[in-house]
Amino acid sequence: MVGGCADHTEIGVTASAPPPVSIAPAAATSPAPKVSASGTPAKTLGTPAKALAKPGNPSGGATIPAEARPVDTRHPAHTIGKGTPASCTSAAVVKAVAQGGIITFNCGPNPVTITMTATAKVRNTSSTVVIDGGGRVTLSGAGKRRILYLNTCDQAQTWTTSHCNDQETPRLTVQNLVLAQGNSTGQTAEGGGGGAIFARGGRLKVINSRFTGNRCDSTGQDLGGAALRVLDQSHDLPVYVVNSTFTGGRCSNGAGLSSIQVSWVVLNSVFTGNAAIGRGANPARSGTPGGGNGGALYLDGNNFTLTLDGTLINDNKANEGGGAVCFISNNRTGTMQIRHSKLLHNPSGGFETAGLPGIFFLGKTKPSIVDSSLKK
Repeated sequence: MVGGCADHTEIGVTASAPPPVSIAPAAATSPAPKVSASGTPAKTLGTPAKALAKPGNPSGGATIPAEARPVDTRHPAHTIGKGTPASCTSAAVVKAVAQGGIITFNCGPNPVTITMTATAKVRNTSSTVVIDGGGRVTLSGAGKRRILYLNTCDQAQTWTTSHCNDQETPRLTVQNLVLAQGNSTGQTAEGGGGGAIFARGGRLKVINSRFTGNRCDSTGQDLGGAALRVLDQSHDLPVYVVNSTFTGGRCSNGAGLSSIQVSWVVLNSVFTGNAAIGRGANPARSGTPGGGNGGALYLDGNNFTLTLDGTLINDNKANEGGGAVCFISNNRTGTMQIRHSKLLHNPSGGFETAGLPGIFFLGKTKPSIVDSSLKK
């Protein structure tokens, strides 16, 4: 096998040895950054607020459907931090994610990195978990651990239904956040993968976020997802990835996104510098450990879909098939469409589909390609 708004609480752990941060601490009296209805940070009068570079494809013009837009975070259930970088800790993140609801940060006006000393795990009793970094927060796995985990079939997180592989909640949204140096190497539950985020069941949505330098196991024929590994979504509804950037991922397969039996809609996003480093493909050739497919995206299963719109996939590579995308619909029912996108310079070390540079495709019909460029 391969909620309404809660009472607002502050979560701030003042450990004696706070985690390293990326900038100098702000004054303890810095007010919490205000957040607009769109979920993006708004300037506070008198505060010289700074933000991280915006993710996503600035040239992408894909229309964003209502269900793929940011969550309104003006009324959070939890605010992590008390106005300084040192008050924003791994323990506070883990606690808030376990409690669920809308989570924001008050770490001062400047960008901050929170080094995770444990993986933040979603409890399956939560209906909604929204993590909004306000464009200033990086969660780092420090190259040692997975950052976020959701698994509706994990009884340790409470088994809430008899059909754990197809339930509507928890709904996890990650927005305006950076997830860096996550590493799930050696994690074997559900087949592993998901250096930054592992998600099985419920629904996942990623908006205005950046994934950089994430890792998962270097070999394995089905294992994948240095940044995102997804298994099962409620009613087979798609995962939305919007205005997001994936760079520097390394994994056996799918160094950006990897899934089994999951549909994706990727809008106005960027994948660059990712690599599928496994060898032996899938099924693994004799004498090899398997893997090496889908430098940026690796999708496997039966009836699923992939839509790329307003998206740039460039300079990724795969040791075997599909330097940009490896799409394998085992029963040949899956479909793929590429609109207003560019797939450039994504070498496939072993094989790809004729006429589709950077893509290995097995599906129902040839991918639909509209106003897009595919070049070696």
